[in-house]
Amino acid sequence: MKTITQIDLTAIIQGEIKNLSGANLAGLDLSQANLMGANLSGANLQNTILRANLKGADLTGTNLVEADLRNADLRGAILLEVSALNASFAGAFLAGAILSHLDLTAVDFRGADLRGVNLVGSILNRTDFSSSNLSGADLSQADLEEAILNGAVLRGTNFTQANLLCVQIEEAVLTGAIFADCCLEGTNIEFIKMV
Repeated sequence: MKTITQIDLTAIIQGEIKNLSGANLAGLDLSQANLMGANLSGANLQNTILRANLKGADLTGTNLVEADLRNADLRGAILLEVSALNASFAGAFLAGAILSHLDLTAVDFRGADLRGVNLVGSILNRTDFSSSNLSGADLSQADLEEAILNGAVLRGTNFTQANLLCVQIEEAVLTGAIFADCCLEGTNIEFIKMV
């Protein structure tokens, strides 16, 4: 892995360096960094504070375990083959991002903008989507066991063949949501808003 010097870190934050493929950025504070369109494929971002502009960035194969991406702009970002256990995407902008076939167990997506996001086949056990916007998102074949969707906007969200075992769905907007062939055993659905 590439090592980062203080000079490099300043250039990264200012958006002057866009190719960070394979870089070791673990534990760094990259708050407010301009990484729009950056290549972060294979980078180590474990425990990194990454509340940054990552719009259109390539994060394929990145280590995001326990990373802090709260309020980050990840619109259109590619997050394939990432490790993101216990990461926080609370309040992040992920509209149009690709997150399919990932293990996102216990990830915090509270209040995140996930409109149209691709989460097909992802493992989302104990993941918290409270007050997030998943309108038009594709969660088909996803495993959402014990996930929390309280207060979420689920307009047109596709849950076809998803595992919704013991999921909490309270005060959510479900207009046009698709629940074809999915497991709803033990799911707590209360006070659904159909607006």
